[in-house]
Amino acid sequence: MSKKNKGVWDAEAWQTYRRLIGYTSPYKLIVVLTVLGMAVDVGCLALFTKLIQPMLDDMFTHKSAYLIFWMPIWILSIFVVRAFGTFASDYGIAYVGRNVVQVIRQQVFAAYLRLPAPFFSEEASGHQIARITYTSEQVASATTDSLKVMVTESLMVVSMLGVMLFQSIYLTLALFVLAPTVLLIATVVSRRYRRISGRIQDMMGTVTGAVEEAVNAHREVRIYGGQDSERERFDEVAERTRTLNLKVSMTSSLSSSTVQTMGGAAIAALVLLATRPGVLGHMSPGIFFSVLTAMGAMMPSLKRLTGVQGSVQRGLIAAKDLFGILDRPPEIDSGTLPISRCVGDITFSGVHLSYRDSTEEALRGVNLHCRPGTVTALVGRSGSGKSSLASLLPRFYEPTAGQVLLDGHALDDYLLADLRQQIAWVGQNVVMFDDTVANNIAYGELAGASEQDIVAAAEVANAMEFISRMPQGLQSRVGERGGMLSGGQRQRIAIARAILKNAPILVLDEATSALDTESERLIQQALQRLMKDRTTLVIAHRLSTIEHADQIAVMDQGRIVERGTHAELLELGGQYAALHRMQFHNPGSD
Repeated sequence: MSKKNKGVWDAEAWQTYRRLIGYTSPYKLIVVLTVLGMAVDVGCLALFTKLIQPMLDDMFTHKSAYLIFWMPIWILSIFVVRAFGTFASDYGIAYVGRNVVQVIRQQVFAAYLRLPAPFFSEEASGHQIARITYTSEQVASATTDSLKVMVTESLMVVSMLGVMLFQSIYLTLALFVLAPTVLLIATVVSRRYRRISGRIQDMMGTVTGAVEEAVNAHREVRIYGGQDSERERFDEVAERTRTLNLKVSMTSSLSSSTVQTMGGAAIAALVLLATRPGVLGHMSPGIFFSVLTAMGAMMPSLKRLTGVQGSVQRGLIAAKDLFGILDRPPEIDSGTLPISRCVGDITFSGVHLSYRDSTEEALRGVNLHCRPGTVTALVGRSGSGKSSLASLLPRFYEPTAGQVLLDGHALDDYLLADLRQQIAWVGQNVVMFDDTVANNIAYGELAGASEQDIVAAAEVANAMEFISRMPQGLQSRVGERGGMLSGGQRQRIAIARAILKNAPILVLDEATSALDTESERLIQQALQRLMKDRTTLVIAHRLSTIEHADQIAVMDQGRIVERGTHAELLELGGQYAALHRMQFHNPGSD
């Protein structure tokens, strides 16, 4: 690393640390009391060290009656006061640290909620989860735990140095053996921790991701006999994490043992200086043991000061990662046009879409007009661009060229929240929250809906048929990801959610794919009523569900290659007709 880069990094690290310390500003009074507690703790120990000299010289040698009476009282008083200081510093630092971690966690989670959709497809979910569970914990080490060590141990070193200088400037010269070594070790350790900590941060995200994938795909793992491969994959990332952590431990152990060895050399130098013939006859045992005790008390502090570099560097790397998320720009919401209820006139005009890091366009010059109150079906092979086109409506993605119009205005002219209030969405991957059935139907902005409205929506979606059989009806919990429901039941709840929203635009992305034949027939009837007077965009592989659509757009490689009604496309004899023949002559192909 060049000196220039090193300087930039040091400035960046200092800026990150100052920003991190800024999170403690709401707790200034507690911080002051905590630092005061640290000072009391250290000061009491320094005072006790200073008392060693009169204990040995006056109390034991000269049998001072005054000291014999008062010394036990003084010592007890010192350690009682020190106990209060220790409690104030330990609890204060824990209080501030827990609050800092909570605030940062809340801010990162809030950032996730406002970040644009591409962010979640560009980064593994394991890394996103690890920021909340693991990375945020590391900042506590840098802001509070490490700060306590640095303040307490620095005060300890300064106070013990003061005792040594007060007792004997000559004997304090022994520290010259120790000081340069400690500074060198602190510099080397800091650089090494900095290099390793970033790699550990990434590996923890990889570990979390591997566990999450294996847990979520436990059925597939068992059916396809993937236990060995998953175990090997996890063992590999766990081994790399273990190796990195051992490197940190080795660095810490080497620094501690080196400081300890040099400390022994300093104590040896102290004894050597004290036993010189010109000094030995003039130095009392009390002064010698007071200086020796002060140096002995200083040694653990110096070891902890060199060791704390690991926590500081891990905290700084973690903070840099978290601040990177907090500083990411949120979804673009530059629109100024409010909208209460749109007409539902949708136009895709020359739309192109490229995903980040992709060399191919997902959409290539798509032109499509969806008249208000009509049903437009998108069909085609997987990867043809159907879902990509639909994702432009709620502005999950922005077109790289062309524009999407709603009621004659570009989508980005509207306030983003107002725009999304116009859209109800039922996806092929139904999302359920670990809550009650009622709260899953009346989710988010729908939370104020009455039970009567929720029941009505569930009945239209043919969901009350199974909800009424659940132990607590609408108040029954569905489990994590809706694990207590079947796929078809989850999909019917999602449809009930869309019905309750009563939005003028409806997007159905394989909305009936998980339903059995009887449920599908009932749901299709409900959807026909729901689609009335709404602009509906249906993504479907099963052509039997979209035969009555007002227009069908056949997509292939990001383009619309055919457009028309069901009858017109069959008569055309193109791709749609081929798909229709395949499905109806080979029913299992859908």
